[in-house]
Amino acid sequence: MKPKIISWTFGVLFCAAFTMSAVPGVAAKQKNMISKQGQKCIECHEAQSPAFVKEWRISPHAARGVDCFSCHRAQKTDPDAIDHYGFTVSILVTPKDCSRCHAGQVKEMTASHHAKAGDILNSLDNYLGEVVGGPEAAAVGCIQCHGSKVKVLPGGQLDITTWPNTGIGRINPDGSFGSCTACHARHAFSKAQAREPDACGKCHLGPDHPQTEVYQESKHGILYTANKARLNMHKDKWVVGKDYSAAPTCTTCHMGATTNQRATHDVGTRISWTLRPPVSIKLENADKRREDMKDVCSSCHAAPFVEGFYRQFDNLVGLYNDKFAKPATAIRKELIERGKLTPADFDEKLDWIYYELWHHEGRRARHGASMSGPDYAWWHGIYEVAKHFYTAYLPEVKAAAGPELYAELTKRYLEPDIRHQWYLKGMSKEELEKIRKYTEERYGKGGGTTK
Repeated sequence: MKPKIISWTFGVLFCAAFTMSAVPGVAAKQKNMISKQGQKCIECHEAQSPAFVKEWRISPHAARGVDCFSCHRAQKTDPDAIDHYGFTVSILVTPKDCSRCHAGQVKEMTASHHAKAGDILNSLDNYLGEVVGGPEAAAVGCIQCHGSKVKVLPGGQLDITTWPNTGIGRINPDGSFGSCTACHARHAFSKAQAREPDACGKCHLGPDHPQTEVYQESKHGILYTANKARLNMHKDKWVVGKDYSAAPTCTTCHMGATTNQRATHDVGTRISWTLRPPVSIKLENADKRREDMKDVCSSCHAAPFVEGFYRQFDNLVGLYNDKFAKPATAIRKELIERGKLTPADFDEKLDWIYYELWHHEGRRARHGASMSGPDYAWWHGIYEVAKHFYTAYLPEVKAAAGPELYAELTKRYLEPDIRHQWYLKGMSKEELEKIRKYTEERYGKGGGTTK
C-alpha cells in the first residue's frame, strides 16, 4: 500500500514540473531518463494526483528527463525543506530552483517590475487591502496577483495565510522573487499557454488596469480571435513577421522576439511611460525603450502609422497629466498642508474620489490610449475622469476648503489652463448660440439638449 501524501500543499506541488508521453515507446524512453527518486514520485503521485502527472508527461521537461526530484530536491538547511519518505525536498519550487536550467530567463524576470510586485504587500503600503479591506480579502485577492512574502511554519510547511500563492512578485523563503508558474502554469509549463493573452488576464484586468479588456476591443485582439490557429504559439522559435504574422499577443509586444531583438522575460523593458502612478512620468532610458517597442510595431505597421499612434498616445497622457492629475494632486497636497485634510489615506471622502480618479479612471484612459482601445480611452477613461473631477472632486474640495480657500486654489491651479474656463466661467452666449443652431439643424427644433 502506497503511503498517503502528507499534505495537500506537497501533493499539488511535488511533481510540479513533469509529464511522460502517452506513446508507449516514448514513455519507456522517458522512464529510463528520469532518476530513481523521480520514478518513486511518479509511482505515488500517479495514483493520488493523476492530473498533474499526466500534464508532466506531455511537457518538454519530461522529454528531457527533468523529473519531480530535479526541481524539488533540497538541502536540509533550506528554509522550506521537509523530509518526505526519505527524500529531502522543498515544498515550493522557486525561480532560484528554475535558474539551475533557466538562468538567463530568471535573471531578466528578477530585474523586471513583475518581480517587485510583492513589495507593496510586504509593507505598510498595503493599507487599503490589509486594513481598509482586511487580511482575509488580501489573501484571496491582492496576494494572488501581486504575491507576498511566503511564510514557513516549523517543519517546512507553508502558512495558509500566504499559501497557495502564485503571485508574480512572490517573495520566496530562499530569498528569490517571483513565481514562474504565474505564467507557465504547472505542470506542463507550456510556452504556448504562457503566450496566450489569458495568461496575462489573470491579473491585468478590472477597474484599475483593464489591459485584457482593452486588448480584446482593440484591432489586435480582434485579429487574435480570428486568427489564433495561425500563430504557431507552440514553437520554440517565435519571431514576429517570420514565424507568425496574423496578430500580436501581449507576449509579442512586451516580451517577444523580432528580427532585430531577442525575446526577454523583463516585461517592462519596452515601456517608455509609467501609467501606474497619479501622474505619469517617462521612465529612465525612455527613448531607447520606445525605439525597442517601435521595432515590434514596425514588424506589422509602416513608419507613419507607428509615429502617428505614439503622437496620439503621448497627447492623451499629456492631457490627463496636465488638465486633471497635476492640479488634483497639488490641490489635495495643499489641503493637507493647511490642515483641511488629515495626512492619512481613505479617512475622508476626498481621498476616495482622488484615488479612483487616478487609480481607476485615469489608468483606464492611459491604458486605453496605449493599447488602441478607444472605448477605454474615452468612455471608461477621460469621460469618467472629467465627470468626477468637475462634479465630485472639486465640489468636495470646496466643502473641505471653504469658499475663500477654494477660490484661491482654483485661481492658482485651474485658471491658468484655458481648458477649465468652460467650468469656471461658463460658455459665452456666442458659443451657446452656435451649439443651439447646430443642434437644431441636425435634430430639428426641440431635438437638442442645449437650452
